[in-house]
Amino acid sequence: MTQKNILEIDDISLELGGKRILNHLSMDIWGGHVHAVVGPNGAGKSTLASTVMGLNGYRHFEGDIRFEGQSIKAMNIDERARLGITMAWQEPARYEGLTVEKFILAGARDACSHTVERALQTLGLDPAKYAQRAVDKTLSGGERKRVELASIVAMRPRLVIMDEPDSGIDVEALNRIFDALKILKEYGATVILITHSMTVLKQADHAFLLCCGGVLDKGGIDKIETFFGRQCKACDHQNEPEPEEVYAE
Repeated sequence: MTQKNILEIDDISLELGGKRILNHLSMDIWGGHVHAVVGPNGAGKSTLASTVMGLNGYRHFEGDIRFEGQSIKAMNIDERARLGITMAWQEPARYEGLTVEKFILAGARDACSHTVERALQTLGLDPAKYAQRAVDKTLSGGERKRVELASIVAMRPRLVIMDEPDSGIDVEALNRIFDALKILKEYGATVILITHSMTVLKQADHAFLLCCGGVLDKGGIDKIETFFGRQCKACDHQNEPEPEEVYAE
């Protein structure tokens, strides 16, 4: 069965600080699926996410990125967001003076209080306790990550990039994030998971293994998870993955 691509990353290369971080990297991202991107530290995973999102400093690259057949190479982050591309950060931002409710409603497809309640409940947050709290340092990192994902659920984007979604959270919060993944998939969203975690990898339908800025391997989870078993596919990279950093849950 032929899969329909929502995102096509076509032979992109990117240099930062005089060092090539992405090296002729190509990927086809199927619409409506959850894709994982794994690899050793320094493989280019987070750089790839920043480049697809169009962050400042990551827009001058060789090659092309197409979203639903349209090149987005020249688009800034706001223009890409209007197409339905969004990102959940490894370290979510703080917004002094902005309540959780207003933060969620700012990008919600249906801007009503019921939308806020549903989104917060999906992430295991009691609306009565969280809706009027500020998105600032009074929230823990894990709480901010869940609030950010609640806003993305309310947004109903076309493509979501999640950078290390399990970073700095407990098991209960991680299970709630997996609930959010299911909701996003039901809405028809496509998700890219940037991860070091076997647990997170297993939530995906398909995965890419990155090394030295390129795609070393791709396929089903059963195929790619051997990387996490410290059986990285043989290549000409002189360094092996760092077990204590790559395989930690």
